[in-house]
Amino acid sequence: MKRIGILGGTFDPPHLGHLLMAELAYEEMGLDEIWFLPSHIPPHKQKATVSSRDRLAMVEQAIKGNPHFQVCGIEMTREGPSYTVDTITELKSKFPDDQFYFIIGGDMVEHLPKWNRIEELTEMVEFIGVKRPGYPWDPSIPVHQVEVPLVGISSSIIRRRTAMKQSVRYMVPDSVDHYIKEHQLYELDS
Repeated sequence: MKRIGILGGTFDPPHLGHLLMAELAYEEMGLDEIWFLPSHIPPHKQKATVSSRDRLAMVEQAIKGNPHFQVCGIEMTREGPSYTVDTITELKSKFPDDQFYFIIGGDMVEHLPKWNRIEELTEMVEFIGVKRPGYPWDPSIPVHQVEVPLVGISSSIIRRRTAMKQSVRYMVPDSVDHYIKEHQLYELDS
């Protein structure tokens, strides 16, 4: 039985904060693998600004070289919003002997009770919450807590800086920076 951490998100684009969350959850929880799960259409956020194909390719670039990280593109083929319960149900049917852990940011912990079919979901996965300063931590649903240093990087900051032709070096892996430039992602229309 493998212990697999799932880190879902739009990854628009993936950045060093995502990688740090994944690495520390992997280490502190004694996981065997971390699967990065780019969402096709996230139910709680506005639509991604670049294509699913580009986001998937950027995640592949970001995790390259880390043997315990991999990409899971299962949500990319599904129509409509990507609900975690549907994804985990599908993963459990394909990998019935594995134990799944779903990694969420500390800002999402208080919203867990409002997730779609949360009762079913808590029977299929254990949650790992990445504690962030400034967010309350009083989960009504059991959540393992992992401490991560505060990193003030967000995908929106990266998109804004890229649009303004400012550097995002040291915010994203070099390979992701190269991909963004090569494919002219996040640039403002001239």
